[in-house]
Amino acid sequence: MYRTHTCGSLTKENVGTTVSLAGWVNRRRDHGGLIFIDLRDREGIVQAVFNPEISPAALKIAEQLRSEYVITLTGEVAKRPAGTENPRIPTGDVEVIVKEVEILNTSNTPPFYINEEIDVDENVRLKYRYLDLRRQRMKENLQLRHRVTKYMHDFLDARGFTEVETPTFIKSTPEGARDYLVPSRLHPGSFYALPQSPQQIKQLLMVGGLEKYYQLARCYRDEDLRADRQPEHTQLDVEMSFVTQEDVLQLLEELYFSLARAVKPDLKVIRPFPRLTYADVILRYASDKPDLRYGLEIADITNIAARTDFAVFKNAIASGGVVRVLAAPGCGEYSRHQLDELNQLAVSAGAKGLLTISLGSPGDKLSALSQEMIKSVAAKYLTLEQVKSIAKACGANPGDLLLIVAGEPDKIYPALDALRREIARRFNLADPSILNFAFIIDFPLIVLNRETGKWEAANNPFTHPKDEDISLLDTAPEKVHGKNYDLICNGMELGSGSIRIHRSELQKKILRILGYDDERIKLLFGHMLEAFDFGAPPHGGFGMGIDRTIMVLSGEQNIRDVVAFPKNQSAMDTMLGAPSPAAEEQLTELRLRLLEEE
Repeated sequence: MYRTHTCGSLTKENVGTTVSLAGWVNRRRDHGGLIFIDLRDREGIVQAVFNPEISPAALKIAEQLRSEYVITLTGEVAKRPAGTENPRIPTGDVEVIVKEVEILNTSNTPPFYINEEIDVDENVRLKYRYLDLRRQRMKENLQLRHRVTKYMHDFLDARGFTEVETPTFIKSTPEGARDYLVPSRLHPGSFYALPQSPQQIKQLLMVGGLEKYYQLARCYRDEDLRADRQPEHTQLDVEMSFVTQEDVLQLLEELYFSLARAVKPDLKVIRPFPRLTYADVILRYASDKPDLRYGLEIADITNIAARTDFAVFKNAIASGGVVRVLAAPGCGEYSRHQLDELNQLAVSAGAKGLLTISLGSPGDKLSALSQEMIKSVAAKYLTLEQVKSIAKACGANPGDLLLIVAGEPDKIYPALDALRREIARRFNLADPSILNFAFIIDFPLIVLNRETGKWEAANNPFTHPKDEDISLLDTAPEKVHGKNYDLICNGMELGSGSIRIHRSELQKKILRILGYDDERIKLLFGHMLEAFDFGAPPHGGFGMGIDRTIMVLSGEQNIRDVVAFPKNQSAMDTMLGAPSPAAEEQLTELRLRLLEEE
């Protein structure tokens, strides 16, 4: 037997007990005669003492031990001498007096410290991920992930849901991102696609009468990566029959509220989750996933800007653009360098530039603001009353800094969102002890791609339009809203869902608006449409990102820190060396030939 107890389980109650432990050497200290080893396993750390008066043989082996050696030992649990207790660890009141020890495996010197939470180059961490997983932070994140998914299983099982595994090899259909394609050896020239989500399959399960389905589904999207995105991810996939949008939102709110209370009881969860419209959050926060833990609301000042003599405003408005403002509290005395940083941030996020207006000194009243107190390159083009009106619109006070961006809404919203997040970061406005969930509803169903001039599905082509908007599909598609919704928390989209179309004629109508002719509709979606004609029930559901959920609950800022074996920023697995070239015989068997790069 390698062990009778885990390292982290020993307490004063075990004093006098003989135990066997196994784990890794976390740290070794030689005190000239006595050797102390901090032994680590998954459950924690305990101090082991090697004393020549107790076991000279064990001490001799202890002299060989180094960090990350794997050992097993047997000894008696003793109370630590007074004054040597370690309150930082649960086992800090006891130690193990070693009688026997065996080296199970030695270790090379690790490329980074495992027993210290220090910054390590991420590429090194990912190359040696099996070592990184030994670190306390990663271990806690994976254990949290386990508790979260177990809770979800139990929650849905208790409510009558059936877990169903759906295929990994499916048909490639347009769903918003590039598919990963898998060539078929048995059908040369044909390809499977890895699912971006089980969207169509779960709808067919509803046609099949399952009524309540869920699974923790693996999903694959060939997209550019970022801090909250991986090429493969796991989502909680749920679908229900005979439900309204509110039915789905209530289930989702109950799940996430009770989940957070169960796995992170120290965090404050604000309930009920507000329902905010897409139009409202875009106007107030310039984002459909705003962080609601702080204010910093954005104001529309297009009407005020139109009456000024500032050419930048007038040109933007004449081109169909808008003007928005955000107040940065207490930043009115920012230096030129600090203002340049904010301007560079806005430009990098898509804006043509950033106009700043400093509003005097803190403590003054807005009514006492004078022209001399205003600092801005546009000051001579704005009257005092216009500046006061702009300040009033966004709730600014003397001593604050006005951040103004003008241009096409789609171009300036990312810049305003980036500025809002940056100001919040600089002043620590986002309380880490709060989980502020919200539902975003009433999204546009169809949007016009200005570059191509074609209509595109804002979410996916299977979202049901709001009943009162269906008549607008023929005359004003851009005014149609969908029965779809997102769940956001602390500035991150955790997942989305919708009530689905369940009638073939309405589905065909949407697909035709999106530019599909009848032949292509039959080729790509014929199986769905045929199924709908066999009595498909009204249905809806959601897909929630497990990885992002763990990010929010753990407070991590990067999705790679909550996934056991992630890809790096270039979608590479540096540990396994993937992707890698295929052997020529494999390509020949699949009847594939690689094009030479020009």
